[in-house]
Parts: sequence; C-alpha cells; structure tokens
Amino acid sequence: MLVLSRIRDKIGKQCGFVHGDANKLDFPDGSFDAVISSYVYHNIMGADKHALLLESLRVLKKGGVFVLHDNMKPQMYGDMNAFVEELRGMGFAEVQYVETAEKIFGSKQRAAMMMLGDSAMIVGRK
Repeated sequence: MLVLSRIRDKIGKQCGFVHGDANKLDFPDGSFDAVISSYVYHNIMGADKHALLLESLRVLKKGGVFVLHDNMKPQMYGDMNAFVEELRGMGFAEVQYVETAEKIFGSKQRAAMMMLGDSAMIVGRK
C-alpha cells in the first residue's frame, strides 16, 4: 500500500482531467507521450470514427505510443484493416489491429452476449 501511495503522490501531480470535445481536442499537435482509450469512442454519437481516432493521434508526440480499444463494429468503424494501412502510410510504426473479444471474454459468442462481439484495439507508435 505504501508503494501505491508513493506512486499516486508522484503521478497525481502530473495528471489531471480536462473537459472537452473529442472531435476537436484543445491541445497542440504532439502534446502527449501516450494516447490510451478504452471503450469510449463508440459512445460519441454522430462522429466519424476514423476522424475521431485521427484527432486522438494528432496530439501524440513523435515516438509516442497509443492503445485505442473499443467495440469496433464494422458498421460504425468501417474497415479497420484499411485504417491500419492508412496509419502506416502516414508514418505510424508497429501498428496492429487486434481482435480482443475472444481473448478478453473467452469466446466471441460470449462477448456478443454482452454486446461486445467486435471488441478490438489498434496499437502502435507515432
């Protein structure tokens, strides 16, 4: 518990929450070392998901890492393998699309029962 307390004390001074619009982040390009999201983007209604993901990656520093995990339904996200290729073409490295439904929930069928059958993530480095 002491170790967690020390970590919290150090990190707490460097972290904070900012209210804003995910479609247009109020940060300059290359502001962050890492971009991490877990099951957020599918909740942003009416947004072009590829544009939303690109906006998140815009604020990532060169060399920074990203993990974007969501219920990436094809009807909402389109062809994510093509999007991965687009990111590679933009200079992103180590980009992978990883289907996680089976790994996290034990089976795609079980994930589907929880309405998370298209659980997946894209990871990589800018």
